[in-house]
Amino acid sequence: MPASTTAARGLPVAPSRGRLRPLGLDQVSIDGGFWGELQQLNATTMIEHAEGWMERLGWTGNFDAAAEGRLPADRRGREFSDSEIYKLLEAMAWEYGRTRDDAMDARLRRLAARVARAQEPDGYVNTRFGRPGQQPRYSDLQWGHELYCFGHLIQAGVARARTGHDDELVQVAVRAADHVCATFGPDGNPGVCGHPEIEVALVELFRVTGEQRYLDQARLFVERRGHGVLGEIEFGPQYFQDETPVRETPVMVGHAVRALYLAAGAADLAVEDADDELLEAVTAQTLATLARRTYVTGGMGAHHEGESFGQDFELPPDRAYSETCAGIGSIMVNQRLLLATGDVRHADAVERTLYNVLATSPAQDGHGFYYTNTLHQRVPGRVPEPDEVSPRAASSLRAPWFAVSCCPSNVTRTVASLGAYVATTDDDGVQVHQYAPSTIRAQVGGEDVVLDVRTAYPADGHVQVTVLEAPSSAWSLSLRVPSWATGATLSDAQGTREVAPGYATVSGELRRGDVVVLDLPVEARWTWADPRVDAVRGQVAVERGPVVMCLESVDLGADVATVQVATDRAPVERDGQVLVPATVLDLAEPEAWPFGTEPGAGAVAARSEQRLVPLVPYHHWANRGPSTMRVWLPTT
Repeated sequence: MPASTTAARGLPVAPSRGRLRPLGLDQVSIDGGFWGELQQLNATTMIEHAEGWMERLGWTGNFDAAAEGRLPADRRGREFSDSEIYKLLEAMAWEYGRTRDDAMDARLRRLAARVARAQEPDGYVNTRFGRPGQQPRYSDLQWGHELYCFGHLIQAGVARARTGHDDELVQVAVRAADHVCATFGPDGNPGVCGHPEIEVALVELFRVTGEQRYLDQARLFVERRGHGVLGEIEFGPQYFQDETPVRETPVMVGHAVRALYLAAGAADLAVEDADDELLEAVTAQTLATLARRTYVTGGMGAHHEGESFGQDFELPPDRAYSETCAGIGSIMVNQRLLLATGDVRHADAVERTLYNVLATSPAQDGHGFYYTNTLHQRVPGRVPEPDEVSPRAASSLRAPWFAVSCCPSNVTRTVASLGAYVATTDDDGVQVHQYAPSTIRAQVGGEDVVLDVRTAYPADGHVQVTVLEAPSSAWSLSLRVPSWATGATLSDAQGTREVAPGYATVSGELRRGDVVVLDLPVEARWTWADPRVDAVRGQVAVERGPVVMCLESVDLGADVATVQVATDRAPVERDGQVLVPATVLDLAEPEAWPFGTEPGAGAVAARSEQRLVPLVPYHHWANRGPSTMRVWLPTT
C-alpha cells in the first residue's frame, strides 16, 4: 500500500496541503448523540435497505448478466444504476473502517467480486454500454453517465484503500482509472462527462497512489469544461456547467448536483496544483451561492425543471427542489474549502446542511428517504407502499426507493464517514468543527493529543472537552462558535469569558485532565430572510441552534395555511417543545374571487384563536404520517 494511503487512513478527502489537516475515521470515533444514533441506524438498517433494493430490482444483477453474456436483454435500471452499487460499496468500506465489522467486510467482498467479473480486459466496466446490442462506449457523453459511474467506482476503491486494504475493489478501481486516462488523455477523446464526478475521484486516487496521470486527467476534464464541448440541449449548456469555464464562473448555475460535484473536483485540483487562481474562483462562487442561492436549511436547487439553481434570491419554499444529493455536494465542497482556507463560514455551511438536509432525508426507521426537500407541503402526502418504487420528485413522504435512487446510497456513504468532518489539526493544535460525543486522537508537534468530547448538542449547547493526553510543549485547542451563537461563553482554568462567532481558542500548556467548556446559546430564535427573497417576504422562520424548525398540521390540528405568528415576543421553550405565539384562523371555503382592494380579500374567517403552537425540527417532519408543513410562517 502506498505510504500516502497509510498516512490518510479513514479519510474521504486527504489534501496534500492546505490550512488545516483532516482527521480520519481512525482518529475520530463518534460514540453517541445525534450523529452516533444516525450512524448506528445506517449500520444496522440503511445500508442493508439499499443493498436489498438494488438486488431486488436487478441493478446488482446487471454485473452478473454482463459477466455471463446476458446483456442487453437482462439489464435493469437507468443508465447510471451502476453508480448506486459503487456508492453502496463506498458506504460499506467506510462503515467497515469505522467499526471493523467482519460481516460488513464479507458483504463488501462478495459485492466487489461481482463487479470485478464484469470488468473488461482494458479496464472498462459499464453494464449499459459497449456490448453487442448496446450503444457503443462513450457514444452519449451528455446523458450516458459512463465517466460519472467510473468516478463513483474509483471513490469506492479509494475508501477501501483508506480503510486498510489493497484488494480486488482497489484493483478494479485502478484499472478503471487507467482506462479513463488512456481513453480521454491529451491525445484521446476530447470530451467530458455530462455529470461531473470523475474529477473529484481522480484527484483522490492521485492522493492515494501518487500517480501523476490521475491528477493530469482530472485537470484536463476541469479545463475542458465551459467551452461548449457537450453541445446544446433544451436546458442550455449551463445545465452541464459547459457555458463558462470554472475559473470564470461567479456563482453556481445549472443542475445543482453537477455544479457542486464539479466545484469539489476543481477545489481538489487547485489544492494539489497550488493553483491559487482556481481556488479563489471556486471559493468565490461557493460563497456567492451560499449568500444568494441557498435555502435556510442549507439546501440548494430552486427549480424542479433541470434540478437546477434559480436566479439570485429565487428561493420559493413550496417549489424547493433542494435535492438531498445537492446537500451532500455542498458538504463536499465546503469541507474541502474549510481544509484549504480555514474559513469558518465553510464549517458553518457544513453544519447547517448536515442537520437540515442530510438528516432530513432518512426516515426514523431507516426504511425511507427524501429525494427532494420542500420547505412547504401544501397538501398531506400519500403514504407510499413499502414495495413501491416512487418517482423521485413526486414522493410527498419519504419513499422506500426511487426509480432514480442516487440519494439513499449517497446518504449511506456520507453518514458512514461523518467522523472525518469533526476535527482537524495544524502545526499549532487541534480544531473541533462539528460537535458530537466523540474521542479525538491527533498529533501536534509529533506528540499525541487525545480529547474526550461530551455533549448533547444540538439538544443543548454545552460542549465539554477533556484533555486525556497532551504534548509536553504549548499547543492550542480551537472550538468553532457558529455564526448564530452570539453570547457564547468559553470556560477553562483561566475562568469564563464571552467568545464571538468564529473560533474560540485556548492556547498554552494544556495538560492531561484539563477541561475546556464551550456553552452555545441553543435557544429558539426568529429568523428573517433578506427582503430580496421575495417568496418569503412577510414571513419568518424559527431556528434553534443549528436546527431549522417547522410547523406540521399534525401538531396544529388544522392546515398550516391557517396560522399567522406574532414576533413581538420570542418563541417559547417548554417541556422540550418550541412554541410560537400565533393566531389560528378558521377559514371558510372560498366562494368569491380571491383578490380585492382590502387586505385579506376572499378569506373569510368564521373565527380565530390565539394560542401557542408547537414546532418540530425540520429534519423530523413527516415521520408521524401525512401532514401539511411549512418552515416560513406568515406574520400577523
